[in-house]
Amino acid sequence: MSGRTIAGKSIEAIGLGCMNLSHAYGQPPSEQQAAEVLMAAIDMGVDHFDTAALYGFGNNEKLLGKILKPYRQQLFLASKCGMTGVDGKRVIDGRPSTLRATIEQSLQNLQTEVIDLYYLHRWDKNVPIEDSVGELSCMVKEGKINAIGLSEVSAATLKKAHQVHPIAAVQTEYSLWTRNPEIAVSKACQNIGAALVAFSPLGRGFLCGQAIDVTSLVAGDIRKGMPRFQPQHANQNRGLLTTLVSLSKQLNCSLAQLSLAWLLHQGDHVVPIPGTTQVAHLRDNIAASQVRLNASQLSLLDKVFEHKQISGPRYPAATQLEIDTEEF
Repeated sequence: MSGRTIAGKSIEAIGLGCMNLSHAYGQPPSEQQAAEVLMAAIDMGVDHFDTAALYGFGNNEKLLGKILKPYRQQLFLASKCGMTGVDGKRVIDGRPSTLRATIEQSLQNLQTEVIDLYYLHRWDKNVPIEDSVGELSCMVKEGKINAIGLSEVSAATLKKAHQVHPIAAVQTEYSLWTRNPEIAVSKACQNIGAALVAFSPLGRGFLCGQAIDVTSLVAGDIRKGMPRFQPQHANQNRGLLTTLVSLSKQLNCSLAQLSLAWLLHQGDHVVPIPGTTQVAHLRDNIAASQVRLNASQLSLLDKVFEHKQISGPRYPAATQLEIDTEEF
């Protein structure tokens, strides 16, 4: 399980999601600490780095541009457009003119002439998917991006987009406690030869065994508004960890490693991109590619974490309306 492929390029099985180095979980780490994580990732052989125009409202791309520039030719760099920060607020905008402005800014921020994989971060439902992807296809022809991806879309939307231009990857939330891609998108990706890039593969810390108390989370931590972390759901969901703890002890690995290993066993097209602000956690995550699970262990995890056993939706109602993915 040491390798995966996106857009015809071979990469390591586990990449690095860079969002939380600048965004979404309260006060981000200092630039020095973030740089240490990125440099450690390079030293450990990570070659797939994922960012977005939204993260830190451009600051995450600038961080990666500054730190990764000397290593650019050996890396697979992904970013996203279609959801950015405007006047301090998150805005979904898939109009071709907006995507054009975003790519120019992203190239400047990332200090690169080309982005290996450029996702439409969200499908703007006010704009036909064909129009947004059509503009991205122009960027491919111009050599500004090498491949097109989509994020949080349904199999039906993926099919429409793929008819306009080949889609190299779909990025969506996928983990033991978020199994929605198994409804249709995972198979749809396999059918067209696209990668399924799994964000939040550790359930935003839940699958690491973290005791996440929403009342103690800092301001700006998006988990404060997520239903699954509220007490009425969190108490039930914690019971799922019993099997995970037991199996991790049998395999002599961490909960995070077991969770990531399960994902890697879901198909060669699945590419997890866990994020972290800690070098020790980064090292732990990367080692997950060495964990092997047999059929009975996989079956046990599938049964315990069946979608019917998960309490609470993954997003608040307003956010749920913004995405296009199939839901159980």
